[in-house]
Amino acid sequence: MLKEVELDGTELPDVRTDVPGPRSLALAERLARHESPAASGVSIGDTPVFWDQTRGATIVDVDGNRYVDLTAGFCVAVAGHSNPRIVAAIAEQAGRMMHSQGVTNPNLRRVELVEKLASLAPGNLTVAHVVNTGGEAVETALKTARLHTGRHNVIAFQGGFHGKIGSSLAVTSNSFYRDPFVSVLPGTVHVPFPSAYRNPFGEGAGDAGDLCGNYLERVLTAPDSGVSNVAAVIMEPIQGHGGWVVPPASFVQRVRELCTRLGILLIADEIITGFGRTGELFAMNHFGVIPDILVCGKGMASGFPIAAVLMSPEIASSWHAYQQSTTFLGNPVGSAAALASIAEVEERGLVERSRVDGAWLKGLLDEIQPRHPLIGDIRGKGMMVALELVTDRATKEPATQAAKKAVDRLLQRGIMCTNRGGPFGNILKMSPPLVITREQLSYAVEAIDASLGEVEAEIG
Repeated sequence: MLKEVELDGTELPDVRTDVPGPRSLALAERLARHESPAASGVSIGDTPVFWDQTRGATIVDVDGNRYVDLTAGFCVAVAGHSNPRIVAAIAEQAGRMMHSQGVTNPNLRRVELVEKLASLAPGNLTVAHVVNTGGEAVETALKTARLHTGRHNVIAFQGGFHGKIGSSLAVTSNSFYRDPFVSVLPGTVHVPFPSAYRNPFGEGAGDAGDLCGNYLERVLTAPDSGVSNVAAVIMEPIQGHGGWVVPPASFVQRVRELCTRLGILLIADEIITGFGRTGELFAMNHFGVIPDILVCGKGMASGFPIAAVLMSPEIASSWHAYQQSTTFLGNPVGSAAALASIAEVEERGLVERSRVDGAWLKGLLDEIQPRHPLIGDIRGKGMMVALELVTDRATKEPATQAAKKAVDRLLQRGIMCTNRGGPFGNILKMSPPLVITREQLSYAVEAIDASLGEVEAEIG
């Protein structure tokens, strides 16, 4: 382990070795010997950068290279990596009590957390079920909908990602994750999700939001659609893994109206978008829509694994005591971390900062787009911004290899970005900690500008 260095989280990059460096390479070899190949890309020759120290928007790897992080550990570190307030809350709670049995022995922090979530929730979603991961939260939300309605089928969206376990995998659309298990994933129908840039019905077919809304309404109402007994529609307000796809407000509002009219529960998966990521506390607020069930996680504790399902008292009353309890439910350390993270979001104005600085970041990217033919689209809300790279702006052919090269070039410049996810792997997805400074963002955009220039020169 490297000697710990003083970080305040606002540092600019300092890259001293090739990336990945020699210690990352050595650790990847060790990991490959004993870890399941499903846990990373090491088994296929990918060498991850091994992190050693984090703070704010700063990462230091095991080779001593320093980076600005545009990923927040995939949308997690909302209040910054290793936020001192959250670290202190974890340490204090762990020293006092690390675990209380989730089913029969609740704890004070769990009480405080569900009260806080109730105060933040939209509408009357004042009952929380606290779990450990996003996938577990989605699983619980779907079971809740089925229990409450007495129905069993679920509508999900193409491009949607909701996890890789059980029912959460059933509503995830990506075939890579689903194909080996599709025979045990019944009860889900995937329908098109509107994209302003890639209309699922084809270029020139018409308004994507209207077409997707019409399609969904037919599936739900036509007697010959082959779909019935629908308990819930689950949607991400902005698709995450699918490529930072922002739907039109009119579409989200139409989904709400259809669900209300037909007695179907609307589940909002805000695991990525919650707690200020998009410039609203919850992204559904952008559309003026209140779901029946809201699922949140990732940024809820800015690094400690914890998630929650928010619902109304009426919906929650469908459950019986002990029917959905787990050993680590409402873990005191996770609850303390979440309370500290939420306090940071509120007291430091991080929701507003996300909205304002996210728009500023998008403006910087708009300025460089004219000189980069690779940039086909710039989209997002708040600190959830994406560049979709194409080989030709007219045909919109995905520039998958160029995106991978751009991510690699950015790493050499000390910028962590990702092109993971999306149907083609051609999207540079940015979701930095909300505490990132404008100096760091400006440096990152300069690095993107330079990296894309190099890639364009290389591919001609």
